[in-house]
Amino acid sequence: MLGKNFVIAAAGLIAGTVQAHDAPAGWRYDLKCCSGIDCREVNHDPGVRVKETPEGYLISTTGETIGYRDTRIRQSPDGEYHWCSSGGLDTSRTICLYVPPRGY
Repeated sequence: MLGKNFVIAAAGLIAGTVQAHDAPAGWRYDLKCCSGIDCREVNHDPGVRVKETPEGYLISTTGETIGYRDTRIRQSPDGEYHWCSSGGLDTSRTICLYVPPRGY
């Protein structure tokens, strides 16, 4: 028989896997974008670059272009690019992209 503490700990682990986490500046990523491992700041990451193109935001590692009106685009409260990709991998699909306001 499982002990009460084990059940509480297991419930906490399960709940923790569906919660968003904080950006380095202290604001919280949207729950729809992040399950605790998917999002990270990429402005200073030499492996991942986000570039504005006429068609939208180009993600360097995947070659994806996220159109400016795409519903995955979010406003970045700290003026930095933050990329949320499936499993937090540099080669997986984009879940959300936080972008700084133009002229920030």
